[in-house]
Amino acid sequence: MGSSNSTPTRPPPSRELSRPWRETDWSEKDELLHYVNEFKPSCEVLRIMLYGPVGAGKSSFINSVQRVILGRNAMSALENSSRQGSSFTKNFTIHKLKKGRGEHYPLEIVDIMGIEPLEGGIKCDDIINALEGHILDEYTFNPVKAISNVDPKYNKDPTLSDKVHCLVCVLPADSVSRMEDDNFAKMKRVRAHASLLEIPQVIVMTQVDKACELVNQDLKKIYYSRKIKEKAAECSNNVGVSLNAIYPLKNYPESIMQEPDTDVLILTALRDILNFANDYVEREMKKEKS
Repeated sequence: MGSSNSTPTRPPPSRELSRPWRETDWSEKDELLHYVNEFKPSCEVLRIMLYGPVGAGKSSFINSVQRVILGRNAMSALENSSRQGSSFTKNFTIHKLKKGRGEHYPLEIVDIMGIEPLEGGIKCDDIINALEGHILDEYTFNPVKAISNVDPKYNKDPTLSDKVHCLVCVLPADSVSRMEDDNFAKMKRVRAHASLLEIPQVIVMTQVDKACELVNQDLKKIYYSRKIKEKAAECSNNVGVSLNAIYPLKNYPESIMQEPDTDVLILTALRDILNFANDYVEREMKKEKS
C-alpha cells in the first residue's frame, strides 16, 4: 500500500481565548456608577453625538445609558424594533439625561438620522454642521440636501456649549461585516473632519450577544471571545478608531430588569466618553483664553 501525502487537517482555533484581550473588573459597578454620578464637567453640560448606520442601536444606547443612571427601565429616545429600511430617527434631537426627579445630568446625548448607502440617510455635511454646533434642536433632516445657513434651525454663531465634545460611532457587531463600503466611506469622511476639529472619537460596538454565542451565554466572556476581538478589529480598520477607544457592549432591548454585567460595560464606556469630552472642552477653553 502506498503512503498518503495528505496534510492533516488542523482543528479550527478555539472561540475562547486563553487570556482576555482587555481586563475588566466585573465587581466595580457601584464604583463606576458613583464616578459617573459625581462627575463635574469643566463646562455646564457636555455634549456627545451618536452617528452610525441605520439599525446600529443608537437610540437603544441612549435609553440604556439613561436606564443605568436612573437604575430603572427608561425610555428617553423612541426606538424602532426593526433594523431594516430607512432611519427611524428623522430629527436632530438633544436628549437631556435625567439624574433624578426634576434633576438633569450634565450630559447631553445627540441622536441624529442614520447613515445609509448611496443617496439615502443623513448627509455628511449635516453631521459636520452638527459637529460644529450649527444645527439647533429638533431640526428635521432632509435626505436630499443638507441644511443651509438661512434655515431657521441653522445656528450661525455657535458657542463651545453648542459644539460636539465627543463623537461616538455606533456599530453593530453582528452585522458590521455585511455593511456596505459606502457607509464606511461616509463615516471616514465625518471622522476626518472631526479629527481636524480635534474632537475625540470612540466606537460603541453593540449587539455583542448576537454576534457571539459564547458571549450570549455569558457576557463576562466578552473579552475572552475571539469573535468579539475580531469584530472590534474590523470596526477599527474600517473606521480608523484605535482599539483602545472601542467599547463592545450590550444594550437593553429586551430585559426590564437591571443586569449588573451589562451595566458595567455601559458605565465603562460612559466614564471614558465623559473624560474624553471634558478633556476636549478644557483644551478649547484654554485656546479661548490664550
